[in-house]
Amino acid sequence: MTRQIQVGGVPIGGGAPVSIQSMTNTPTADVAATVAQIRRLEAAGCEIVRAAVPDLEAVRAIGAIKAQITIPLVADIHFSYKLALEAVAAGADKIRINPGNIGGKDRVKAVAGACRSRGVPIRVGVNGGSLEKRLLEKYGGFTPEALVESALDQVALLHQFDFEDICVSLKCSSVRDTVAACRLMAERSDCPLHLGVTEAGTARMGVIKSAAGIGGLLALGIGDTIRVSLSAAPEEEIAAARDILRAVGLRRDGPELISCPTCGRTRIDLIALTGAVEERLKDVHKPITVAVMGCAVNGPGEASAADVGIAGGDGEGLLFQKGTIIKKVPQAALVDELFALISQL
Repeated sequence: MTRQIQVGGVPIGGGAPVSIQSMTNTPTADVAATVAQIRRLEAAGCEIVRAAVPDLEAVRAIGAIKAQITIPLVADIHFSYKLALEAVAAGADKIRINPGNIGGKDRVKAVAGACRSRGVPIRVGVNGGSLEKRLLEKYGGFTPEALVESALDQVALLHQFDFEDICVSLKCSSVRDTVAACRLMAERSDCPLHLGVTEAGTARMGVIKSAAGIGGLLALGIGDTIRVSLSAAPEEEIAAARDILRAVGLRRDGPELISCPTCGRTRIDLIALTGAVEERLKDVHKPITVAVMGCAVNGPGEASAADVGIAGGDGEGLLFQKGTIIKKVPQAALVDELFALISQL
């Protein structure tokens, strides 16, 4: 089990629930736009939010932003250790840095000292595209081992300055390399791990790559907080993250829909039926499993673990609960009867 850190009251690691993160894409200095986006993200289920801090104008906005939001705010720092110091002073709940790109040891020491004095954790963010030249030469190019060595070196540097509240991320655009790096890091360190596949792509392929990488690691018991990185609205990242956590069984904060892929036995428009059920489930917040099956012969049996479900026939279907058939229902009434039963649960 990893050690636990606290990010503005949200625990990461040490057996805490896996938290969902995202990052704003508004100019951080635009307080109104940034706050509005963070509020939308929070409403969607975001639990920690990160904002880019490229200059002093962005730093000066941190206090005003924090005064208007309720979830922790992470300052994303590159190159300038002075911006990291200013962000800590402004009230950031966590700092994301790559110690290798903010300068010498004295600068890292200054950032570690400022964070320690205010109880602000540091995320060591190692990306495939920014590995140190010496590691690229040592390993003959980019490898998971190079990513891990970079992270461990940077964690050791922070430990040298008596700083322990560290979270680590090892990200690249390759799912295989990201998974390999995180598995190796989990073997060699007890730092909490922030999971993500960086530059994953659009809402379609990016979700698939993130589900494969993040979901695969979570299924192995690796990972303490996640961010799905998409070339899309940040709110879509939250929806994907929630779905990944549900898919691997780490969240039951709403209904789970299971449905069969159809076959030659199907005599009902299962695709439209499933879509209608999925749409109406958006207003249901019970932690239940709902099945939509295309065959009245096998449906209730195959979906016997579902709390409730329907199985199509020819012009009619079955309504069932925990594998037990309740009654036959005309096709046109199947969805309404299903939700009438759900309302009684």
